[in-house]
Amino acid sequence: MSGAGLRVAIAGATGAVGREMVATLELRGIEVSELRPLASARSVGQLVHAFGRDWPVRELTTDAFDGIDIALFSAGGDRSRDFAPAAVAAGAVVIDNSSFYRLDAEVPLVVPEVNAEAIHGHRGIIANPNCSTIQMVLPLEALRRAVGIERVVVSTYQSAAGAGQAGIDELLVVTAAALAGQPLVNKTFARPLAFDALPHIGTFQPSGYSSEEEKMCHETRKIMGLATLPVSATCVRVPVLRGHLESVTVDLCEPLPTEQARAVIAAFPGIVVDDDPASNRYPTARDCVGRLETFVGRIRQDNTLPRTLHFWVVSDNLLKGAAWNAVQIAEYLTQTGRHHAS
Repeated sequence: MSGAGLRVAIAGATGAVGREMVATLELRGIEVSELRPLASARSVGQLVHAFGRDWPVRELTTDAFDGIDIALFSAGGDRSRDFAPAAVAAGAVVIDNSSFYRLDAEVPLVVPEVNAEAIHGHRGIIANPNCSTIQMVLPLEALRRAVGIERVVVSTYQSAAGAGQAGIDELLVVTAAALAGQPLVNKTFARPLAFDALPHIGTFQPSGYSSEEEKMCHETRKIMGLATLPVSATCVRVPVLRGHLESVTVDLCEPLPTEQARAVIAAFPGIVVDDDPASNRYPTARDCVGRLETFVGRIRQDNTLPRTLHFWVVSDNLLKGAAWNAVQIAEYLTQTGRHHAS
């Protein structure tokens, strides 16, 4: 870091998450002396406006990181595999939003409110978890610290934005086609998403689970440091433009009445409890878009199992699920003086 501020590269700067990374750096008032937007050759020459000036997009290559302090990656697993080591070799710390490094034993997988201390062991690369995992582990960690947890079952309702700008664009086009009575053409999603719900995110594995579902299970265990925690997920794509929603059931180590559970979850950093169903108050995707917080509602003790709790959790998947979590890690690195590869 120079005296004038951080030198930040963003790999995938023209994508949906990359644009939010730029906006979040500005929102947080992080002092940036150089912003280096990186993307594929077809985007070279585009301008990214931030910090009072325009920054030209450069091609993402192995020699694009000279002089960079922190490199935020959101360009897909293959590009993280190919280019993150070059960024580290150039002296940058990589915060990677792809799945490529998440389960690497040598790479910290971090949600700062839950396991910021894991950042201390980084060797140049820090992994950003799956968007759905991030929002779920916040209330889970609150409950774990209060009474302990024994098992988690989650069903997700994930927006089109989880597939990037291509997913958003396809949902808009297919919805318009459906309303006009025209044929529905899908490329980004396995089947047309408009006015439907698809229990299919990622690729199906021999286990019968999808890759997205397996990510949530394995990543939750790694982040929370609970290697044997039983976690089961069903991940569903829904025709929502942006914002992921989840229904979570957790078996606790001790009974926790509903009002106590609300208080425990509300006290946890980064969470807003919005929970008054009698007044139609509960989080929706529309509520969370553009917000950094994670919202929790419909908190209730199971009506037959006193140690089981149910709740609803919603977050902007492009912010806390991606860009904001990455920028939080960057903030932690600079505050602790660990923004250099080791």
